[in-house]
Amino acid sequence: MDNLGISIVTIVIIAANVIMSFKGFDDRIFFEKYKFNVGSIKRGEQIRMLSSGFLHADITHLLFNMFTLYFFADAVVMILGSFKFIVIYFASLVFGNLLSLYFHKDEYWYSAIGASGAVTGVLYAAILLRPDMSLYMYFIPIPIPGYVFGIGYLLYSIYGMKNKIGNIGHDAHFGGAVGGYVVTLIMMPSLFTSNLGYVGLLAVPIIILFVLYKTGKLK
Repeated sequence: MDNLGISIVTIVIIAANVIMSFKGFDDRIFFEKYKFNVGSIKRGEQIRMLSSGFLHADITHLLFNMFTLYFFADAVVMILGSFKFIVIYFASLVFGNLLSLYFHKDEYWYSAIGASGAVTGVLYAAILLRPDMSLYMYFIPIPIPGYVFGIGYLLYSIYGMKNKIGNIGHDAHFGGAVGGYVVTLIMMPSLFTSNLGYVGLLAVPIIILFVLYKTGKLK
């Protein structure tokens, strides 16, 4: 199955996102019950840590996340297999929401939705496993090395967290990326030998975030 153009596990996850998102579009009560909300989670509704990752604000939000997942998921599945891919996906989703919960722990009104944390974790797993991959973006006429995109994206996420840019959960994106990074290295420690330079480069933004937080410059 994993040798097909798109793996069964990727299809299932995309289908789950589509079904839950469309249910949320049509049913506001359902949407409110399962979105990420700090106050509700602190009252014990832990299911929101997972369910919020399958809800989206609108079709554009859903399509962007699912297209990104489609392009990077099978690079992970083909190297690590379906089970480990699922572990990376859900670990990234939870880690992204945990980081959001940590940074917004006193903002009981704070809410968020979307698979971005999980998808970003998969993207970073793919970059670790295939650091030679190139990314193509419509507004940039040349291919971007995967590791350059990874570092740049995390640095932008830190900037977004620090300056509260846009209605975007930068902390969930960052947390998801870190989740994908850490879990992939745990699952395939040989990367410390085969791709040590890239492993080190992708760790730089994580260290910067830690230093900024410890020095109080991110609060």
